[in-house]
Amino acid sequence: MFKLIRALFTPTNKDYLNSSDALCLAEKVLELQERIEILELENIEMTNALYECENRLDAKIDNIHPVVYNLNEKSNLTDYTLGEK
Repeated sequence: MFKLIRALFTPTNKDYLNSSDALCLAEKVLELQERIEILELENIEMTNALYECENRLDAKIDNIHPVVYNLNEKSNLTDYTLGEK
């Protein structure tokens, strides 16, 4: 417990970057930005592929068991009541 308190309240040493470290950091930032752009494109492509798969599966399911709506048959609603009179 005391080690944690000492670690929280001890002064920290700040290392200042020299010019070569700053250039290294800038290069890493540029690499990460390029990687983000690539990942965003891959994400869009994957989303499109998933939509295509979903549409294909829906079509196959509809072929297996098509939805049939019986709109021609009229039901006689006079036979139904809301309870005893």
